[in-house]
Amino acid sequence: MSSLADETRWMDATDQARLVANGDVTPGELLEAAIERIERTNPSLNAVVIEWFDHARQVAADPNLPNGPFRGVPFLLKDLYTSFTGQTLSNGNVALKEARIIDTADTTLVARFKAAGLVIAGRTNTPELGSLPTTQPLAWGPTRNPWAPDRTPGGSSGGAAAAVAVGMVPFANASDGGGSIRIPASCCGVVGLKPSQGRITVGPARAEAGLGVELCVSRTVRDTAGLLDAVRGPGIGDSVIAPPPQRPYLDEVGADPGRLRIGLLDVHPRGDFLHQDCVAAVRAAASMLEGLGHIVEPAWPKCLADTTLPQKFMALWATGMAMAVRGFGETLGREMTKDDVEPVNWALVEQAQRLTAVDYAAAQAAVWTFRRELQQWWADGWDLLLTPTLAEPPLFLTEFENDPEHPTAPMRRAGRFAAFTPPFNMSGQPAISLPLHRNAEGLPIGVQLAAAYGREDVLIRVASQLESARPWSSQHPANL
Repeated sequence: MSSLADETRWMDATDQARLVANGDVTPGELLEAAIERIERTNPSLNAVVIEWFDHARQVAADPNLPNGPFRGVPFLLKDLYTSFTGQTLSNGNVALKEARIIDTADTTLVARFKAAGLVIAGRTNTPELGSLPTTQPLAWGPTRNPWAPDRTPGGSSGGAAAAVAVGMVPFANASDGGGSIRIPASCCGVVGLKPSQGRITVGPARAEAGLGVELCVSRTVRDTAGLLDAVRGPGIGDSVIAPPPQRPYLDEVGADPGRLRIGLLDVHPRGDFLHQDCVAAVRAAASMLEGLGHIVEPAWPKCLADTTLPQKFMALWATGMAMAVRGFGETLGREMTKDDVEPVNWALVEQAQRLTAVDYAAAQAAVWTFRRELQQWWADGWDLLLTPTLAEPPLFLTEFENDPEHPTAPMRRAGRFAAFTPPFNMSGQPAISLPLHRNAEGLPIGVQLAAAYGREDVLIRVASQLESARPWSSQHPANL
């Protein structure tokens, strides 16, 4: 590996941008260093599935590269919904991959990434249509966890998290409809903030009132805060709009959060299995927070114990899948069939087709009731809720393989694995996964903090405080 590729490998985006701003390196040199790392490490991980290195070289060499806060920093887009003018997008689907349809416009968020000065070099792997908390689509094959190649990197932003964890790029685009930023952040040992619903536009094509939001996975809290500053805000036609922050999120990094009242959830709220490694991780984080002066008490919103919660979520999830398949059929110019979609996702399509309009409306009403009940806990005087990010350490890839005889098996496994993240997609609240723990096997175990709606500022202050108390950026996967 060249000296620059090695020197900048574990440097965060903020420091890489400073190198460019100071004239120490050019954007092209930073890009070549990232390309060298991708070409060296990606064959064993399969994190990057679409490359446009030559186009990125043209962008990096352009004297009119936008002078944004991350000018010249190499970046990767998730292969899900992120249209980029002149490039292909497969959404992890074989039919879309083979069609090689060229996007004719950027999404609003992609345009903001470009305006921030990022040099986008390709796309990271995602499960087909982003449906599972693992990343092993039939279209591209599995992404492997940099810490243990037989384990999942999580999903649906698993390719992004693996790429960041191994040092290909300092941060990468990620999105979250049921935990898809936080789950891979936990599995790969990186930072994953799910913003509030309406904090960042998902326009122009995606439904703004849906479960999904977008941002990134990163190695440092300040990179996440800086990128949130660069891309936040509504788009044209948005009506779900989070209240603007009182000051830049970057100013929250290192700021005193005060003495916070934090609830601790160290059991499974519905009485299901919770691995002792995850219990140990969340209790250790609670002790750290107490040591930093916060009040931590065993307490959590009782609506999380609702045993009908998974069914409410899945009614919306299945309907969203059916709508996505219909939309991608329009992109292909023909209706998508069972042969075009992986068994687990076609089972969701069929589930949605069995729902009536009244069934869907009832599920939506139940979710809004849950949303109000959950948010009330914060209104009653709590600042944060501390939970495990996942119910188990990173699972073996074999546990999520498609089984045509039992097509819903991967989704059922997903429900047990990712029990703590979907509630905050339904409530619209911000939540962050932090890499504060390793188990006896050396696997990353993330912990999750959730704040009141619109209070990313509180999350960033506390995450920064924890990062200073127990720095994680020096922990890297070996032999890659």
